Amino acid sequence: MRSFVYAARGLRSLVRTEHNAWLHLAATGLVIAAGFALKISMDDWRWITLAIALVWIAEAFNTAIEELCDRITDVFDPAIGRVKDLAAGAVLLASIGAAIIGILTLGPAAVNILF
Repeated sequence: MRSFVYAARGLRSLVRTEHNAWLHLAATGLVIAAGFALKISMDDWRWITLAIALVWIAEAFNTAIEELCDRITDVFDPAIGRVKDLAAGAVLLASIGAAIIGILTLGPAAVNILF
């Protein structure tokens, strides 16, 4: 049970302190609202859920890596900078993938309603 408490504490910290997590939270809310409004299928919900989870996982790992790197040294180190850039790049890739999944999933449903 403690593991769940610690995990919830970490997620709460992520959402409270990370600006990018606020953007992810807003995007998550918009995508979920769009999915309900467009009445997407259960198969589509699986893809949307996977995309949302992938972005949140990447953001959590990125934040953890950045905080760990910042604890190691407060002096600029090119190697640590590269590690932080790689972690941020992973979030970017996850976000691009999620956006593509969102467009492929929500786009046709939106077009059907509009036209």
